Amino acid sequence: MTVPQVGRALADAAPLPYWLDRPERPDPLPPLTGPRDTDLLVIGGGYGGLWAALLAKQADPDRDVLLVDAGTCGWAASGRNGGFCAASLTHGLANGVDRFPDEVGELERLGRANLDAIAATVDEFGIDCDFERTGELVVAVEPYQLDGLAADAELARRYGHRVRLLDRDEVRAEVNSPTYLGGMVDADRVAMVDPAKLAWGLRRACLDLGVRVHEHTRVTGLHADGAALHAVTAGGPDAAPGSVRARRVVLATNAFPPLLRRLRAYVVPVYDHVLMTEPLTPAQRDTIGWQNRQGLADTGNQFHYYRITADGRILFGGYDAVYHYGNRVAPELEQNPATFTTLAQHFFTTFPQLADVRFSHRWGGVIDTCTRFCPFFGTAYDGRLAYAAGYTGLGVGATRFGARVLLDLLDGGSTPLTRLDLVRRKPLPFPPEPVRAIGINLTRWSLARADAREGRRDLWLRTLDRLGLGFDS
Repeated sequence: MTVPQVGRALADAAPLPYWLDRPERPDPLPPLTGPRDTDLLVIGGGYGGLWAALLAKQADPDRDVLLVDAGTCGWAASGRNGGFCAASLTHGLANGVDRFPDEVGELERLGRANLDAIAATVDEFGIDCDFERTGELVVAVEPYQLDGLAADAELARRYGHRVRLLDRDEVRAEVNSPTYLGGMVDADRVAMVDPAKLAWGLRRACLDLGVRVHEHTRVTGLHADGAALHAVTAGGPDAAPGSVRARRVVLATNAFPPLLRRLRAYVVPVYDHVLMTEPLTPAQRDTIGWQNRQGLADTGNQFHYYRITADGRILFGGYDAVYHYGNRVAPELEQNPATFTTLAQHFFTTFPQLADVRFSHRWGGVIDTCTRFCPFFGTAYDGRLAYAAGYTGLGVGATRFGARVLLDLLDGGSTPLTRLDLVRRKPLPFPPEPVRAIGINLTRWSLARADAREGRRDLWLRTLDRLGLGFDS
C-alpha cells in the first residue's frame, strides 16, 4: 500500500488511546489537600499501585491505605497497552532461563498461579474487563524464523507449557495472512483483557474495600519523618498542596522520573506506539478468520503484537521502541507520525485483504525498561519504602506478583518471594548520557540489521549477549 493510501487510512485516527476514549471512563476523584496520616501510602495508580493497595487491604482490612496518582488511575501504561495478560514473570521463558536458571521452574509455577489469581479477582469483584484466556499465537514471517519457533517449542515443553507447532496451512487456517509461514500456539498462558477496564475495575475494588484514592495528586518530594515517611504533594488545578505521613510506602511510578535518585540509573523509558482499527464488518472478519481470538505476535527482534477487541477492532502495535535523550518523557512524544505510517504499512502487508479498513485511534506510551527486561525490586529508608520497576512491557500480569513482593518486603521478614534471586538481585545499571543514548540507538540499529540479515547478530549484539545484556525490543 502506498504512503498516500496509508495517509488516508490514518487521516481520521484520534490521537489518543482507544481504551481511555470511552464513556465508561469513571469521573476523577478529588486531589489530596492538607495533611493526612496513613499506614500505607501507595504512589502510583497504575496496575502496580492498584494491586498493592488491593492486596494490602485484603490481607488486613484494618490497615489504612491511601493511594495517589499524578493523573487518574490507569491513564498511563496501564491504560495504553495491548491487553496481553501473560503468566510470565521474566519477559518470556527464554529470558528467565538465561537470567535465573536455578529458579526458573519456580518462577514459571508462580507465574501460572499469578494468572489464575488475576482471573479469580476479576470474577470475585465482578470486573467487566473482557478477560479471555485465549492463549497466544506466535508466527514466523521469514523462513529462518521457523527454526527459532521449533527451539522455542522444545524449551516450552520442558517447562510444562502446552504448545503446538503449526505449518503454513495450519497457521493460516487460524489467522489468514499471506505473510505467515508457520506458528506456535501457547494455549493457556496468556489472557486477553481490556486494559483500561481492568484498571478501572481494580480502582473500584480498592474503593469498595475502603482504600482512600486521590487522583491528580503528584508527589513532589519524599523524606524521612521520624519512624515514618513524609510525602509532599502538588495540588490539582483548583486544589492546594497536601502532604502525607505514612508508616510504609509503595513506590509504583513505572517509567516516570523516580522519587528515588538511585532508580535513575536502572530504568529507561522507551516509547511504544499502537494503532486501532475501526470495527471490522462481518465480511472483513471472514477474510481473516481469527475465530479463536488469540493474541498474536511475530518473532522478529523488532516484533509486532496484535489482537482482536471485544467490539471487533484490531489493535496493531510494537516494532519500534523509541528512546529520547536524557530519559525524556513528555506528552508530545506520544505522537510519532513516522512510526504510525510504518505500522500502518506493516498492518496492510500482514492483512492485504483489509485494504479498505481505516484506523480510529493512534497513540504511544512509555515502557519502563531495564537491562534484564523483567522487574526488579528493592527497599529504601531502612525498609519503610519498597519499589518495583523494569517490567518492560509485560506488566499487565506481572504487576500483581510484584505487588505481593513489595508487601512482603515492607513486612520485613524472609518469605519465599523475598528469597528469590529475581527479588534479591538487581540488573546492571545503564551508563550515563551520552553513552546511554549512543548504546541504546546502536542496539536498535543492530536489531533492525539482524532482522534484515536472517537473524544474524553483529559484533555489538554478540558482545551484549556475552555480557548478559542481550536486547529484545
